[in-house]
Amino acid sequence: MEDIYVVGVGMTPFGRMLDTDMKTLSKNAVAAALADAGVDKSEVEAAYFGNASQGHMERQHMIRGEIALRSMGIGGIPVVNVENACASGSSAFNLAVTFLKAGEGDVALALGAEKMFSTDRKLMFASFDSAWDVSRESEIRERLLKLGEGVAVPDGTTSDKPYSVFMDVYAAFSRQHMKRFGTTQRQLAAVAAKNHRHSVENPLSQFRDAYSVEEVLKAPPITYPLTLPMCSPISDGAAAAVVATRSGLKRLGIDESRAIRVLACVVQTGSDRDPSQVEKHCTALAAKRAYDKAGVGPADISVAEVHDATAMGEVIQIENLGFCAFGDGGAISERGETTIGGRIPVNPSGGLESKGHPVGATGIGQIHELVTQLRGEAGARQVEGARLALAENGGGLHGIEEAVACVTILGR
Repeated sequence: MEDIYVVGVGMTPFGRMLDTDMKTLSKNAVAAALADAGVDKSEVEAAYFGNASQGHMERQHMIRGEIALRSMGIGGIPVVNVENACASGSSAFNLAVTFLKAGEGDVALALGAEKMFSTDRKLMFASFDSAWDVSRESEIRERLLKLGEGVAVPDGTTSDKPYSVFMDVYAAFSRQHMKRFGTTQRQLAAVAAKNHRHSVENPLSQFRDAYSVEEVLKAPPITYPLTLPMCSPISDGAAAAVVATRSGLKRLGIDESRAIRVLACVVQTGSDRDPSQVEKHCTALAAKRAYDKAGVGPADISVAEVHDATAMGEVIQIENLGFCAFGDGGAISERGETTIGGRIPVNPSGGLESKGHPVGATGIGQIHELVTQLRGEAGARQVEGARLALAENGGGLHGIEEAVACVTILGR
């Protein structure tokens, strides 16, 4: 089995783009990735298209990837549509890598694209409503919200404006963590302030304003303990990655000095477990598999991009990834260990909270950032000496955790 490399990445800015359609976003990301790789589109032997909401938002179902790719002149190859909630992009990347590992070709494309922002706010927020078992919606909502019982919710800390139901779920996860481990709202604010500070140096980020911890705490509430800067926004955007075998690198004359090796790429679904069994979280299990495949451990990772749909999400995931003990995620964040220059820099891009979260593009957006970091091309947000990088991207909800998690480890 040949080694697999990311040889090109491309990404549009993330943000609110009412006047830019899905085809244009996709084309711009793919063109950038192909140019970065120095590869013509005719060399792509298979493509995997990650998208979660176009069916809901635009009524475009079934052949989304074929339509987006044909519009830019890519056809006559296998195209696979990947819908896997917020992990759609990382799942598409996993399949592109698997295609090459199977010996089916030398060059493959992974593309994630999403158009989620709309002036119809009801339509927009409803795009998240099916990312759990809709046949048991009331039962699931009640069970999840009970996780947060035992922590008082101050008056005036719930928004009267519409927001995603997943923010209520993350708020329940937050209060559960606060109750069990002593995590504080201030620690969550430190996570958000760090990510917004990182995003100032990312020209592709949706938001580029720095916040202090105090400003995060005083910001408009969403649902306690979450305030607006602690939560990812609704976003549009696209990201693409070109992956190749070592044979493909040599045949196409690709610059090996900028090729980043894929050491592991693992997709893991959840299981039924008790909330106290944190070590059995699907991301913790996916991380163990990824570390084993890559032959490395948490202490070897130079930089990480994690799925911070809220600040609490980042706290949970850095614990699952072994960057600290379970229960210590808030504390190490408050101490600055996860900032650029800290022990384990997390989300130098600004993360979902600030860079944006166009669901189907998010996972490949993480790959874009980490490849940039490993090449030493991240400018003012560069993590010095980065040699191993980890991306964690989760999606949906099943039971008491994400329905699916993807962990990818990349190396120079």
